[in-house]
Amino acid sequence: MYTGVEPVARLIEEFTKLPGIGPKTAQRLTFHLLRLPAEQARSLAEAIVQVKDRVFFCSTCHNITETDPCAICASQERDRSLICVVEEPLDVLALERTRGFKGLYHVLHGAISPVDGIGPEELRIDSLLSRLKGSPVKEVILATNPNLEGEATAMYLQRLISPLGIMVTRLARGLPVGSDLEYADEVTLTRALEGRREM
Repeated sequence: MYTGVEPVARLIEEFTKLPGIGPKTAQRLTFHLLRLPAEQARSLAEAIVQVKDRVFFCSTCHNITETDPCAICASQERDRSLICVVEEPLDVLALERTRGFKGLYHVLHGAISPVDGIGPEELRIDSLLSRLKGSPVKEVILATNPNLEGEATAMYLQRLISPLGIMVTRLARGLPVGSDLEYADEVTLTRALEGRREM
């Protein structure tokens, strides 16, 4: 780890706290920023501050937003009988890129993972169930990732939602097992949406 000038060492240390950034990458990013013109570095810093100051979670679907409710929840053009449940806000972006889904979303902010100490109470499951009770929703699409945690979460949700008389479907197996929605291409995601099945 770099131990020279204190502000540089501190920035490297802060970068290593980000997911997927190791010490070497943190050093490269820091020294890249040092070479940038001051206005570009300030622009990056301002963008980070604005994200923290202006972006929050929608009180309805828990997606990221600048307004409450978010633009998707507020839109009268969306199909209110259909809710797609995803693990993270990045999954909403991936599905929206396909332009193939016209319903609403619900973001869980994770998946059940006993190994990591994440149980159902850590996820936004209670607010999903509250949304469904007395709503016009006819179908819930479980679009959790096709890995062990995503499958466990989908099965848990299916057991909770089915007694409400709402059809529960799962994305088709067009997605490779062990992958994340955010890395899937539009064609794969569109086919997975179209080929969903009842659980």
